[in-house]
Amino acid sequence: MPWSIANASYWKQQHNKGVTGITDIKGRGHALTIDSGWQEVADTALPFVRRYA
Repeated sequence: MPWSIANASYWKQQHNKGVTGITDIKGRGHALTIDSGWQEVADTALPFVRRYA
C-alpha cells in the first residue's frame, strides 16, 4: 500500500491503548508467505512481537 495510507493509519492508531509500530520495507507485498523477501518482513516483525507479546 502507499506509504501515505499506511502512515495515516499508523497515526490514527496512536489513539488506541495498544502498542502500534510502523516500518517501511521497500518492495514487499501483502502475500507474505509467497512473496520473495518474506524472510526480511518476518525478521523485522519478530523483535516487535517478542517485545510486546
